[in-house]
Amino acid sequence: MTEPNIDSPPQTESPVPPRGQVPLIFVTVVVIAVCGLIYELLASTIASYLLGDSVTQFSTVIGTYLSAMGIGAWLSRFFDRSLARRFVDVELAVALVGGFSAPLLYFAFGRFDAFRLLLYSLVVVIGVLVGLEVPLLLRILRDKLSFKEVVARVLAFDYLGALVASLLFPIVFVPHLGLIRTSLVFGALNALTALWTTWLLASEIRGVAWLRAQCVAVLVALMVAFVGADRLTSLAEEEHYADPIVWSKQTPYQRIVLTRSHDTFALFLDGNLQFSSLDEYRYHEGLVHPAFAVAARRAQVLVLGGGDGLAVREILKHPDVERVTLVDLDPAMTDTVAKLPLVAALNRDALADPRVDVVNADAMTWLAEIPSSQRYDVVIVDFPDPNNFSLGKLYTTRFYRLLKAHVAEGGAVSVQSTSPLFARRSFWCIARTLAAAGFAVRPYHVAVPSFGEWGFVLARLAAFDPPTQTLAGLEFLDAALLPTLFVFGPDLGPLDGEVNRLDNQALVQYYDDEWRRWE
Repeated sequence: MTEPNIDSPPQTESPVPPRGQVPLIFVTVVVIAVCGLIYELLASTIASYLLGDSVTQFSTVIGTYLSAMGIGAWLSRFFDRSLARRFVDVELAVALVGGFSAPLLYFAFGRFDAFRLLLYSLVVVIGVLVGLEVPLLLRILRDKLSFKEVVARVLAFDYLGALVASLLFPIVFVPHLGLIRTSLVFGALNALTALWTTWLLASEIRGVAWLRAQCVAVLVALMVAFVGADRLTSLAEEEHYADPIVWSKQTPYQRIVLTRSHDTFALFLDGNLQFSSLDEYRYHEGLVHPAFAVAARRAQVLVLGGGDGLAVREILKHPDVERVTLVDLDPAMTDTVAKLPLVAALNRDALADPRVDVVNADAMTWLAEIPSSQRYDVVIVDFPDPNNFSLGKLYTTRFYRLLKAHVAEGGAVSVQSTSPLFARRSFWCIARTLAAAGFAVRPYHVAVPSFGEWGFVLARLAAFDPPTQTLAGLEFLDAALLPTLFVFGPDLGPLDGEVNRLDNQALVQYYDDEWRRWE
């Protein structure tokens, strides 16, 4: 004799559901679809932030997550009774694991040797739980609508939720909430879903009061964590930085962190050091002044990247500069960071100078769209290192050919080119790529204690000799030192490799492989 299922409607009848119940269940489908995709995007984004190589991280995380969802869907076949109760249990589990996934990953990075194991374990657990949700809802709805209506509507609303999540994640959630708060908010949304399900399907659930108490407890835990998210973020980031964090901001493009120790401060983007106030003058003098030394004219200057204004500070030391155009993708760098008292004092309010125009745009798109007649006497290219494909495109032959079209006759270009010591193949790949784009190149390097040996490539449209003179009164560069920057010892010399093209981005792989050896 088969034991009756007291938590589900009898299979022999097709009862009319309470008014409004079915539409609310479809709202639940949208909500769980949004939450499920958000967890997937969170794990992929955190992996790319912390491990680099965004294409690899997104590909492997998404593939693992989808496979885990398939496992969850398969496991749903073993749930035969109390489907509404099981759905609430799954929602609470997703709320806890998914909601706390971002804080946990940030805390674990740098503290836990098997970080990748933890990352993919969380991805699998969340994926399995999310994979259980829709099959359980389909089976809950099977006695309330015809089969074709259930499948059509559930899948339609599921895909609609995915669209909503994919649009709002980069536009709203990450820039305005940050990754940790976004994780906690959607964990709370799953807990709320569990709670309202205890009312929506109350007639199908036993022990509903105790279950509601569990929902409230999980919701309270997530909300307490949300209120303390700033402290959680600071605690999570403390392991990444040697000095205390004095300012931080999550933008749509990157995580900006400013640290300080006594009279020295440093700026980090996505955990990567951009400058230290202790020795940044060496880097920026080395980046800017060699190009000015070989340029035929210096009236019109273009800076690509360099939103901190430090390269612009060096440029404005030249009295014949008439106009500087700074193109930086992230307005938080140019509008906020550069106006912080510490940074503004260091860059001497360079971005407020009337000769400076600031443009917030993607450099490649901007170069492709400006008139071909718009040309520059000096171009300073100061992008972050090519540790992902979004940055790697700015080091390709395609980008350099776009740039070449806007370099004036007799003009000069200087390109930040990573370290010829720590990323030797990457450095020479950049030089080779500039040459393949039609530039005559002169690689050089500068010792910057915070970075080690750092490299640049000086380029013009025609062959040229290395500079021998520079602006007087600089802290680091002078006429005696300048020619020595173009001399490379045996351990820094050229290495063979591919040209970095938009369709292969060999540079990103070189860079990732080389820096892994130093971790």
